[in-house]
Amino acid sequence: MLASPFVDGASVMAGRSATVQRDTRETRIRVSIDLDGSGHSHVDAGLPFFEHMLDQLARHGLMDIEVAADGDLQVDAHHTVEDLGITLGQAITQALQQKAGIRRFGHAYVPLDEALSRVVVDCSGRPGLSFNVVFPRARIADFDVDLFHEFFQGLVNHAWLTLHIDNLRGDNAHHIAETLFKAAGQALRQAVELDPRSPGGAPSTKGTLTG
Repeated sequence: MLASPFVDGASVMAGRSATVQRDTRETRIRVSIDLDGSGHSHVDAGLPFFEHMLDQLARHGLMDIEVAADGDLQVDAHHTVEDLGITLGQAITQALQQKAGIRRFGHAYVPLDEALSRVVVDCSGRPGLSFNVVFPRARIADFDVDLFHEFFQGLVNHAWLTLHIDNLRGDNAHHIAETLFKAAGQALRQAVELDPRSPGGAPSTKGTLTG
């Protein structure tokens, strides 16, 4: 469970967990993560559908995630969603520390009825996003589907991931979105898992995965 307190602008880590707070003129966001959790989440962002997606990420990634976000939703959801990606990425970076002994790579195919998506991740230390998703409509409830790209872009930029997200088929926008987040959770779960056969250190011929 999440036990890391936030003290004087810095996160205090216990095990592979971290807490990060990001305050701007547009948003105030606090994220806690435990990479070795049980899939528990508590997300309060004022965006019900996106909260549902973050719950899928936590549940299928077996990560415990807590989010408190206060953003300028009277403008629109863009700043809040993008900054959530940034802050979650920063928390993952802190929780992974030097990435010693992790598997590094992960991938998942996830179906939901007619929809099927694939996510592949490398904890490479090099931010990169390939996002190949076409939604059949612009909004799910009142959520702008363009913001999914902004979330994942913020995530990879600050978690230092290479992330390939491909929707292979699907007609229902809700189903497509769920497959993206479930697959992302599964792929991240694999990538950050500690490898019992690892000799230690970062799984790279360079000896580092920190950029």
